[in-house]
Amino acid sequence: MKTATIPSLRVEPELRRAAEELLREGETLSGFVEQSLREGVERRRLQDEFLARGLVAREQAQATHRYVDADVVVRRLEGLLQKAKAATPRRT
Repeated sequence: MKTATIPSLRVEPELRRAAEELLREGETLSGFVEQSLREGVERRRLQDEFLARGLVAREQAQATHRYVDADVVVRRLEGLLQKAKAATPRRT
């Protein structure tokens, strides 16, 4: 498969310097930009899927008239968080 190019990107010199300072050994600026683009594409895909699932859930709730009060959800999540914190060993 042939590769394609991404349009050149004009940035402030400070941003370029900051990116170059963060490069790991053997990493190129082009490689860093490509990886960032891949991660951004994946993040957007996941966000779109999340929103789609939320819209389906909303439609199901409206059709069945089955809702869970937000306060109940928050209390459940807080309980899960407390259990997770209690199960995690503390660092010293």
